[in-house]
Amino acid sequence: MNKAQELRFYIEALCVYDLKRDEVISSLLELLQNINNEKVLEKQSEFFRRVTSHKSFASYVSKLILTDDNAFTKAAASGKADELPAAVLNGVKSDLEKLEAIAFIKPEDIYNSVENNDLKAVLKTLPAWESGKAAAPLEENWDRQIDTLIEYYKKNGYGMYSKYTAFTWRNHSLCPITSTDPITLSDLKNYELQRKKVIDNTESFVNGYPSNNVLLYGDRGTGKSSTVHAVLNEYAREGLRMIEISKSDISDLTLIRELLADSPMKFIIFIDDLCFDSHDDSFGELKAALEGSLSGRKHNTIIYATSNRRHLIKESFSDRENDINRNDIMQEQLSLSDRFGLSITFINPDKKDYLDIVDKIAKDRKLNVNQNKLHLVAEQWASRKGGRSPRCAKQFIDFVESAEKRGKEW
Repeated sequence: MNKAQELRFYIEALCVYDLKRDEVISSLLELLQNINNEKVLEKQSEFFRRVTSHKSFASYVSKLILTDDNAFTKAAASGKADELPAAVLNGVKSDLEKLEAIAFIKPEDIYNSVENNDLKAVLKTLPAWESGKAAAPLEENWDRQIDTLIEYYKKNGYGMYSKYTAFTWRNHSLCPITSTDPITLSDLKNYELQRKKVIDNTESFVNGYPSNNVLLYGDRGTGKSSTVHAVLNEYAREGLRMIEISKSDISDLTLIRELLADSPMKFIIFIDDLCFDSHDDSFGELKAALEGSLSGRKHNTIIYATSNRRHLIKESFSDRENDINRNDIMQEQLSLSDRFGLSITFINPDKKDYLDIVDKIAKDRKLNVNQNKLHLVAEQWASRKGGRSPRCAKQFIDFVESAEKRGKEW
């Protein structure tokens, strides 16, 4: 049996890590299946194009292993790999041994497996792909790395949850967000008491302790959404992930929770800028999702929402026509906000705190500028922007930094 035939059988025999549906692996399989007919030239060219769009083939295969979604990776991510049947672990070991051989296939293996001399002559003219190096922890002896892989999955997750930390809900399915806000907790200035409440609650959630749904409400630009983004970045390495949904998707909350129910990861379901009209159907659906729904809250999901309104409902003039109607609306408003176990208020800073935030961001950016001028222009900037806020402070420092780097006046 030649090398090409052996590797073809290896791909077809994969059990736990069934990677045949991957476009690069399937391209290699087609090449190996056509080793002794004229299609071998076309298939090798196609495989070459696919491989060279990545760093190297060994690196690509190893990353497929590290991000695969199967019974072993899911159990390992949840710390339950030791509960798997011995047959599954044996299958993992067998697959890893085969995949290591597949990952280091060389163009010579194809050439030496072809019997037709005319085809071999043309194959010699085709460019060679790079086998390269595998990604850690699969540098060598892949079949002996099961314990190391278990620790890797436990720390980094499995499947698409190991590739991405944030997702959006679109057309009734999860769509990865490939580029997320890199903001960290240290980037956020002041509001320490508010952020500590969010951090403490998130730590409890990530560690499996009782935790609350959270409503962050208050003035615009005070860092409510940024706090949630920073918390995700802080705890992503501990298995935290985020699903961002719009108000129109609130009706899908039960579906989302059911979809995530058997995942060992922890998920913040994030609703930004939450606000309802008085007759909005999604208002009642969110109430049920927070507390009172027959499906109940899942152990691995929690809802974080931001709003510029404490009571979340916009009142119309007709809503205020009589005291009875107004009282009903007030009760309805409170019935939702009270279902968030934790409500945290963010208000705009006064002049002293605003300038303190400006100074701290300038220090982070290592801006060597006159403080009196910085404060004077920062106040003018805030006046033009309609008020002081952390967002306003950041935008001002962005402007100053850009001007300084370009040698311009500000």
